[in-house]
Amino acid sequence: DLLYRLLEQMQPSPVVTLNRAVAVSKVRGPGEALAMIEPLEERLSGYFHFFGLKGGLLMQLDRGDEARVAFDRAIALANTAAEAAHIRMHIDRLIKDGAVRPPAKKAN
Repeated sequence: DLLYRLLEQMQPSPVVTLNRAVAVSKVRGPGEALAMIEPLEERLSGYFHFFGLKGGLLMQLDRGDEARVAFDRAIALANTAAEAAHIRMHIDRLIKDGAVRPPAKKAN
């Protein structure tokens, strides 16, 4: 956290703050990290990693429905099939754990 805080002072950017939030989540918990990144949402609205991190933090906080929304947005922003598959694994875990319902099947 300290090194990222110094980097924020030297080269402030929302991406540096996002990276700092990852460190904060490990040291102070997902709630504090989520509070750090929420103000960044508008500026990072097209950034895959923002929504992946947000979904992960919400999942840790047992806020499954909100995590699912963030993960769905991350998938929409994924640049590669591998990024999308990684996020789908988190959604599958939410479904398996009963934190969210599986998507409704489309009628034929």
